Amino acid sequence: MSVKVLDRQGRWRNKVVAFRVSPEEDEQLEAAVRLSGLTKQDYIIHCLQEKEVVVVGNPRVYKALKNELAKVLEQLERIEAGGGVSRDLLDTIELITNTMQGMKDEKSL
Repeated sequence: MSVKVLDRQGRWRNKVVAFRVSPEEDEQLEAAVRLSGLTKQDYIIHCLQEKEVVVVGNPRVYKALKNELAKVLEQLERIEAGGGVSRDLLDTIELITNTMQGMKDEKSL
């Protein structure tokens, strides 16, 4: 039998919660998780409990920022070629901006 693993508050997490999302919602969630540096589980729990998600800059977060900015650039080039601006793109840009602003504020402390 496996050993029970407790969380930081000494709780045993044995409940599974699952839900369906669209491919677009999944991509948005995945981007937010990558940029947060948290696990998907921790990110969703923070959001559900309306806790502030604090991003700690580390190589994984910087790589996620770089990759997300590359995707944004690709979309901006598509727009320049005559395409429209999607709500998902604007949400991604806002998420990146907030993440980078938070990291900037953290460095100035």
